[in-house]
Amino acid sequence: MVERRGALRSALIIAGIVVAAALRAAAGAPDTAASMPAGVAFALALLVVAFAAGWRPAAPRAAALALGVGGGGALVAAWLLAHGAAGVQLAPLNADLALWTPLVALVAVAEEVAMRGALFDALRSWCGDGGALFTTTVLFAVLHVPLYGIGSLPLDLAAGLLLGGLRIVSRGTLAPAIAHVIADLAGGWLL
Repeated sequence: MVERRGALRSALIIAGIVVAAALRAAAGAPDTAASMPAGVAFALALLVVAFAAGWRPAAPRAAALALGVGGGGALVAAWLLAHGAAGVQLAPLNADLALWTPLVALVAVAEEVAMRGALFDALRSWCGDGGALFTTTVLFAVLHVPLYGIGSLPLDLAAGLLLGGLRIVSRGTLAPAIAHVIADLAGGWLL
């Protein structure tokens, strides 16, 4: 009975995440990745899904903070290797970057709260850490394909795996959320 309830809860959370992604796509067409209103709608929808599923923030721990910073550094290093670090420079500071920065951080945190918070907990009760890691990794990568194309799939799978690993090791969402924010901000601040 517990497994059946975990499976149903997991399916409902996945459905909520998919609806949030569809809302983002509809609100942001034709350039969903660049649409700030679509990003806000997506983040808020994910937060609603997570809180409706019972996710609540835990008290922050220094070890999770350190793991998140280290994980973010690893993701940035992988991004630099994939894009060639030789010619990387800081993006020029402007109003667009100032608006974009908190929005990207909000979306990254909302993705972690929904996927490696609420969904991970539901999946873990049903199929353990391995099933939760696999499912959230694949879902994370697939959700990014409409934004960045199929070519981003290997990097997003690797990022999802690392973020899920941080979730397991830290036993919470703070470490993957910090790592995700660092990686996403580096992707916009570095050219």
